[in-house]
Amino acid sequence: MKSSRKKNAAKSPTHSFAPSWLIERKRDGHELTPEEILAFVRGVTDGTFADYQATAFLMAVFFQGMSLRETCALTETMLASGERYDFSHLAGPFVDKHSTGGVGDKVSVILAPLAAACGVKVPMMSGRGLGATGGTLDKLESIPGFQTQLSSGRFEELLVSLGCGMIGQSATIVPADKKLYALRDVTATVECVPLIVASILSKKLAEGAQSLVLDVKVGSGAFMKTRHRARTLAKALITVSKHLGLPCRALITNMDQPLGYAVGNALEIKECVEILRNTKTNDLPSADLKELTVQLCAHMLDISGRVRNLAEGRKLAHSKLADGSAWEIFKKLVEAQGGELRAIEEAPFLHHKAPRQTPILADRSGHLVRTDAGIIGKILIELGGGRKKASDTVNPSVGLVFHKKTGSRVKMGETLAVIHSENDADLSEIESLFRSAIEISNTRKAGPKLIFERL
Repeated sequence: MKSSRKKNAAKSPTHSFAPSWLIERKRDGHELTPEEILAFVRGVTDGTFADYQATAFLMAVFFQGMSLRETCALTETMLASGERYDFSHLAGPFVDKHSTGGVGDKVSVILAPLAAACGVKVPMMSGRGLGATGGTLDKLESIPGFQTQLSSGRFEELLVSLGCGMIGQSATIVPADKKLYALRDVTATVECVPLIVASILSKKLAEGAQSLVLDVKVGSGAFMKTRHRARTLAKALITVSKHLGLPCRALITNMDQPLGYAVGNALEIKECVEILRNTKTNDLPSADLKELTVQLCAHMLDISGRVRNLAEGRKLAHSKLADGSAWEIFKKLVEAQGGELRAIEEAPFLHHKAPRQTPILADRSGHLVRTDAGIIGKILIELGGGRKKASDTVNPSVGLVFHKKTGSRVKMGETLAVIHSENDADLSEIESLFRSAIEISNTRKAGPKLIFERL
């Protein structure tokens, strides 16, 4: 593995770049120079700036925003704060996908081995969940033994032998982002567009991606609640990517209802395994999850030049799911990263099975016309399957399994969902929350559109 730590020509912060000066400049709406932004990032990384000073600066950015030049400079200086993987000596193409996060979003678990089976390299660096937006690392670690912290050399070995690796951010990869994200979490600045852009793109550039596909989610279960906000974020990501030489495209996708049928880490891994194995052990609805994964894979293949067009990409992705190629790579990946194969081959719930399963039944007949992903996310957090703050421990076994999706016909007494919980969970409150998340109507309503647009 080749890696490099870029050195910046600029000197250490001088008096003119003192924290109070930078805070005042941004507070008053001035455009900061690249040198001023470098001073801020260095100060945060080496601890020269106190947390209260850094958070004041972040809040100023939240209210005043950043220009394109500022956002590019912030991304580049964050990238330069640590190690950057270099795969130029390996055959590519190297392409990754990033999701802005949503309830039940487990696409990456299927997508990485699927794209690798289609002939591209996927250096996937993922994060942990915050709130109810599932983190790929948390999902993978619900497989007993699965290790997400790998050396750079081992990561490269996986890319060569399997075509993909799924790791977490190490202490040496964009350390500025690790510090800034923790501060954003506790200061209500997570949704700030320039800060999101710099966070995402600095990590994707550091991991060695040569092109990038974005899944920007919008709806009640996403950070971006409106199409306008999602489009603004997507355009900013694409524009900054272009300026930094990273080919990028974005899909804006629906997160008004949970994706797939499972919400909760071990439950979601089980759903992913069923899709990868092409096994249908029940009639639970995974069509949206499978379709979105195939579509994202097709875009990865297209943007990287692996196929001539999207239609060819979709055809190849479907074939690699159908013939078991993606499943074989996923098994090898699990084994290579220390996971127990038995847990996914024989009994996905062997180690993580909630002690209590409680069905929630329909109290009337009709059509399910709403399933509010935001409220479902709150239920997951109450069950212990999501984080209220970054330091919280997640229970991998709890969650929900849906038997009906928006647009489904429902008969009174049918199971709408099953709650997987600990024995001491207050299910009366959980059921009340669940019923507030759904609506059953006499009027039929088509299922929600999955992909709104491509940018």
